[in-house]
Amino acid sequence: MAAVTRRKGAKTGAERDVEAVLDDLYTTPPADFVARRQELAAAARAAGHADDARRIHAARRPTLAAWAANLLLRSRPRESRQFLELGQALREAYRALDAVGINELSEQRRRIVAALSGQAAQLAQEAGHRLSDQVRQDVEATLRAVLTDPDAADRWAGGRLEGALTPPSDFPGTASPTGVTHRPRPKTTPRPSARTRAKNELAESRQKRQREERLDQARTAAEETAQRLRDARTEEAEAEAARKQARDRHEQARQQVSAAERQLRQAREELRRAERAQREAEERGHAAADAHARARREAREAEREVKRLSSRTR
Repeated sequence: MAAVTRRKGAKTGAERDVEAVLDDLYTTPPADFVARRQELAAAARAAGHADDARRIHAARRPTLAAWAANLLLRSRPRESRQFLELGQALREAYRALDAVGINELSEQRRRIVAALSGQAAQLAQEAGHRLSDQVRQDVEATLRAVLTDPDAADRWAGGRLEGALTPPSDFPGTASPTGVTHRPRPKTTPRPSARTRAKNELAESRQKRQREERLDQARTAAEETAQRLRDARTEEAEAEAARKQARDRHEQARQQVSAAERQLRQAREELRRAERAQREAEERGHAAADAHARARREAREAEREVKRLSSRTR
């Protein structure tokens, strides 16, 4: 984080470093945010980077919903980038679509938002924080805002949301529940000529084809994003199954180790008892051998005494 002069249009190495630090900070769970901020600011200050330390210290703790949205962006970069691209395509398509097309895309939009918010909740739970229903609603509102509002999309793409985003009532250029912009009734004008009508019909036909092309592009983008989300959910499910299998194997191995340790303790205790019995037997053997030797000596002495007395009586 070297303190250097910033040049317009390019980021220095120090700037990239502090940006990476801030990105990491905003994926820190809110409960640990303040302590982590103090730690990073102190490290920058100790290294002599006062400006970086001030920037880090000025970072505001995000809400739980904002943190989950930041975590989703950082942990799922490919899906997040595709989601941002889909939002741009949808906003462009909504400017010219009819009510039927808007309703169809709205349904796809709801499915994708629900799938991504589910991924955010899963990521949060893996990080040790279960999202309540209200927080999940805030995450969904943030994702709807990202699809609807380009400013909201830019803020989320920065990865440092401090609070949940609120979507507009509908997509830009739409004001009614069905998504069709109501335009004032045109004033009565003289009936156009046949040539003018033909030109108008040609222009309308061209505009209709363009609208249909945009609708097809938006549908394709939505379907591809939905498929990628389904694939991501499948990968997550497979990863969870692998984690469960690994946990089961670990538990089984732990039980086997515990059983082996018990058997080893029992075998050691049995060995100690056997060694003690062997020592006692050896001691008894030595005592018996000493007693036998004394008995033999006494027997020889008695035999000699008998012979001596027998010789005197003759």
